[in-house]
Amino acid sequence: MEHLDQKKKITIMISIMAVMLFAALNQTIVGTALPRIIAELGGMEYYSWVFTIYMLTSSITTILVGKLSDLYGRKPFILIGISIFILGSFLSGTSGSIIELIVYRGIQGFGAGMIMSTSFASIGDLFAPRERGRWQGLMSASFGVASVFGPALGGYIVDHFEWHWVFWVFLPIGILAMILIWILFPSVPRREKAAIDYWGSIFLTLTMVPMLLAFSWAGSKYAWGSGQIISLFISAAAALLLFIAVERKVQNPVLPLSLFRNSIFTISNMSGFMMGAGMFGAIMYMPFFVQGVMGTSATHSGFITMPMTLSLVVGSALGGQLISRTGKYKYLAVLGMLMMTVGLLFMSFMNAETALWLIILYLILVGTGVGFGMPVFTLTVQNSTTPQLLGVATASSQLFRSLGGTVGVSIMGTVLGHRIAIKMQQLAGDSGQSEAAAPALSPDVAEKLEQLNNPQMLLDPPKLEQLRLALPESVQQLFKELVAMLQESLGYALSGVFLTGALLVSVAFVLTLFLKEVPLRSAAQKGVDTSPVKQDGQEHMQGRWSKQH
Repeated sequence: MEHLDQKKKITIMISIMAVMLFAALNQTIVGTALPRIIAELGGMEYYSWVFTIYMLTSSITTILVGKLSDLYGRKPFILIGISIFILGSFLSGTSGSIIELIVYRGIQGFGAGMIMSTSFASIGDLFAPRERGRWQGLMSASFGVASVFGPALGGYIVDHFEWHWVFWVFLPIGILAMILIWILFPSVPRREKAAIDYWGSIFLTLTMVPMLLAFSWAGSKYAWGSGQIISLFISAAAALLLFIAVERKVQNPVLPLSLFRNSIFTISNMSGFMMGAGMFGAIMYMPFFVQGVMGTSATHSGFITMPMTLSLVVGSALGGQLISRTGKYKYLAVLGMLMMTVGLLFMSFMNAETALWLIILYLILVGTGVGFGMPVFTLTVQNSTTPQLLGVATASSQLFRSLGGTVGVSIMGTVLGHRIAIKMQQLAGDSGQSEAAAPALSPDVAEKLEQLNNPQMLLDPPKLEQLRLALPESVQQLFKELVAMLQESLGYALSGVFLTGALLVSVAFVLTLFLKEVPLRSAAQKGVDTSPVKQDGQEHMQGRWSKQH
């Protein structure tokens, strides 16, 4: 599609960004609202699953659709993806239990995988490598814009309306985006019939599902060394070996293994994996800190986290412009990962007494780092492969980032549960001496106070206040002490979560130092040979041009 005139390209990009905005708004609006939704539906032990199932299903479709869109064009898959996402959003709003919400979020994920894969690949279809930086930045910025309005609106809705509207409020935007894509997006002639790698697709799915289930259940539902978790890891490893064997033999592999011989492709995806692990962890668990530890409402939680998303928007747009002007990208990736690491490290020292301006500063640091780093790894992956593999290469970038997010959130969920239990036990032991002086409690009052053993209570201030009013005056002081104990335990646990995120992103920082930088071709250098060439046993994009250009 590079032959299209600039006006047509911009029109197409506007329609794609509308789709991205719809998908992103539905994802970000859930963040601050989810603690309250979980408090109403119950099942805090499944909290991470609302996120995990979304990432799991989107990861599966991302890589499969990436390859299919290379064969049959992007348009049909982006339209199908929007349709599925709209259906999942509507159904999520009808959820009557946490299990239903998890199932419907899984449907949303199937649609999201199609949308993300085809949207980012379309940039590679439309623009030359050097121009892609600007549009990758704008695409990331559209996600950031959604992140600005989504959390605040999500908090406002659950504070003042029924939480169901969190999933329904943006459905009109989805329908409008679908109409725009239908009208504006060009249809690409189908390529010659090629064999679809069904077995590779099956074994790739059988690799990802048990692996992600193992990370999700380990440390919470089952012990890390339990037979269930070990069996899941063994199943994933066996499926991976079969997948590799199949991909070596098939004519048209769903994920060509030859791509991993390219150091740029491999390092970019590994860095994206680790960045996703740290980034999604911060996004998911920051509302826990703001609402649970600081005791703010869901609405105020959205406003407090807004600086992170605003800085993500600015960082993405600025980074994209710098890449397009200079043709260089490595320094932005290194700087972004460093800022994320430092920001998450500072966040691990937060507690209920931390000044609000300091918390906002840490969030800005993390947000700017994400903005600088996020567009780079997709751009480098696209720049390291041929146009024929653009869709699957772009999808791999989305896949590794999503897998990193899923694994990261699962690990952080384990850290959260473990540290809460340790701190609660420690504080209960320290307060044991004062229990003799505590008023005698009736069975009814004791049962009510038992609810304060669950951190979920901190995420629903109206329910917490209702509990306080139901208690007699003689135990009001004990109630305050138990709430403070619960807040301290949650704060202690979240400090470990953010520290884990910092360690994960620091690995991405180190990996990025080894990323090779290849000059990016601009539209003016159409005569340049950008096909991969062998060099020192690696495939690289030439991206070089003669002085005549």
